[in-house]
Amino acid sequence: MSKSSAGGFSGNRELKTRVKTARGRKPSSTRWLQRQLNDPYVALAKKEGYRSRAAYKLIELDDKFHFLKPGKTVLDLGAAPGGWTQVAAARVKSTEKKPIVIGVDILPMPSVPAAHIMQLDFMDDAAPDKIRALIEDGVDVVLSDMAPNTTGHQATDHLRIMALIEAAYPFACEVLKSGGVFVAKVFQGGAEKELLKQMNKDFTSVKHAKPKASRSDSSEMYVVAIGFKGRK
Repeated sequence: MSKSSAGGFSGNRELKTRVKTARGRKPSSTRWLQRQLNDPYVALAKKEGYRSRAAYKLIELDDKFHFLKPGKTVLDLGAAPGGWTQVAAARVKSTEKKPIVIGVDILPMPSVPAAHIMQLDFMDDAAPDKIRALIEDGVDVVLSDMAPNTTGHQATDHLRIMALIEAAYPFACEVLKSGGVFVAKVFQGGAEKELLKQMNKDFTSVKHAKPKASRSDSSEMYVVAIGFKGRK
């Protein structure tokens, strides 16, 4: 799983695979399948053993901001199918004997070597306490790649994902150690003004980034808050 693999794709144009609309398959499903078959990050993920192309988004973010350092403890919210958890476990040098990465998702997912996997709905009232039970002295990094089902309407999708971030953020501030990092998916337009304002109070640096691995037609971005100032 090489770091340099995610740097981008260039060179000669490749022939695209075209998918015919099969009986019973919606045109939108055909377009999704064609995009998957022609996506170089999908092919690279399969070649390098990552569970999803999303792994390269985290690789790019960490290559730029350097928050997944050996020995750091990580909480990965919205972890399925496990691409981010794989990257985090490898980069912080987590081990099966002493896993320092926790992956949480409402969907079932196969185990990830050197990580503790929890299947639960983070939006459930009991979820935070169940996660806290596995955290002794807090964590160094909280990752949130949680995303709702999109509608295609940018304003609606932005509100839906903001609801997830607004739930994840206060919990992150409860469990993060001083100097910790919070990374979350947003849609273009950034975090809501009030939440971004609060992040700038709670962290020494707050940046937005769009990894090259994010599809060009996607409105997703990531907010990276570094240097948690500690619990109030």
